[in-house]
Amino acid sequence: MQWNPAVWVQDGRQYLSEVRSEFRKITWPSQKEYTGGTIGVLVIVAIITAVLGLADFALSQFLRWILP
Repeated sequence: MQWNPAVWVQDGRQYLSEVRSEFRKITWPSQKEYTGGTIGVLVIVAIITAVLGLADFALSQFLRWILP
């Protein structure tokens, strides 16, 4: 790497040009796709929350039974 500010500016411009060209390649999901994905994530989070809540409740009841 050279210690020349002109090279830094040139490299910075090249980097931003490459970022711009990659950004143009992005395909955004449709509203139907991201709505379905969001609902899927919420369902999975609800299931995991329920399972962990039941496990916590069962373990706390077990400890109350073991340690009066």
